[in-house]
Amino acid sequence: QVQLVESGGGTVQPGGSLTLSCVVSGLMFSGKTMGWYRQAPGKQRELVASIGWGDSAKHNETVDGRFTIARDNAKNTMYLQMNSLNTEDTATYYCNSAPAGLNEWGQGTQVTVSS
Repeated sequence: QVQLVESGGGTVQPGGSLTLSCVVSGLMFSGKTMGWYRQAPGKQRELVASIGWGDSAKHNETVDGRFTIARDNAKNTMYLQMNSLNTEDTATYYCNSAPAGLNEWGQGTQVTVSS
């Protein structure tokens, strides 16, 4: 059974930073392209960034240059370093396989950017 456990969210002021973590179990993490997704209230879930098994990373144009996705295959863990946060980044953030979230979604971690 695949488990995806996200953590690291919180409330920050505009311009602040957060680092999210996703611990994965139940699948061959090192061989999977994984991604971070987010869903804001009233909006559809969107793929924010993805990273392949060889550490090839892609970032959505709305976060490119501010967010950085990374993975540690030895720890079955994926990260999302988020800098220069703005109010439009407020959302619940999830991890899953990419580009399609094929596994059951975890609970996510809430990121709120507010002054």
